[in-house]
Amino acid sequence: MQKEVIQNAKTVELAVELGAKELGADVSKVTYEVMQQPTKGFLGIGAAEAIVKVIYEPTPADKAHEFLLKLLSNMDIQAQTSVIEEEDGCTIEVKGEGLGLLIGRHGDVLDSLQYLATLAANKGNKGYYRVSIDVEGYREKRREALVQLARRMAEKAVKYNRSFALEPMSPYERRIIHSECHEISGVATYSVGDGADRKVIICPENKMKKPEKNGKKEKKNPEVRA
Repeated sequence: MQKEVIQNAKTVELAVELGAKELGADVSKVTYEVMQQPTKGFLGIGAAEAIVKVIYEPTPADKAHEFLLKLLSNMDIQAQTSVIEEEDGCTIEVKGEGLGLLIGRHGDVLDSLQYLATLAANKGNKGYYRVSIDVEGYREKRREALVQLARRMAEKAVKYNRSFALEPMSPYERRIIHSECHEISGVATYSVGDGADRKVIICPENKMKKPEKNGKKEKKNPEVRA
């Protein structure tokens, strides 16, 4: 939603700067219309300040970032944030001390924050804008941990010729497991359960879950279904 404010100052530049500050936006993010140029007058008589309309229309990335900054402020959390804009969305990186509260168990709090920031970014948008939030590089660390887990459990599945059920995971994390196991010979994967309880089963290929025989059809390629 577009925001605007009328600001006056001795110069146009200063008026724009003050207007951006009042709108809570960086100067580089605003546009402006000069309603009155400043005049010096004669011996101080007839001098007039610049009058400027400062306009701020936040982008989806701005909206997501503003949401996160407000949330951090309300939680009294001191952190540094940076926004990396990409072709189809943005990544917001958060850095600081003692930010475990923002991550939660296996990233569940972080995923919730990302979901809410995505809602904020897409409010009023015609298309879909992707928002990713990362705290202290957690996403990459977690991805690497899941890759190692997938390899370790796949090795056990082949060695002991039995299936292993992993703990419930988010769709994103399950995709990492499926993808990594897909590259390992002799193993297969599929998912069971619903919602927050859905988890990946890693098994030998010869123990891959068979289609049901009671008339129900199992979806194709269950090993890549998150």
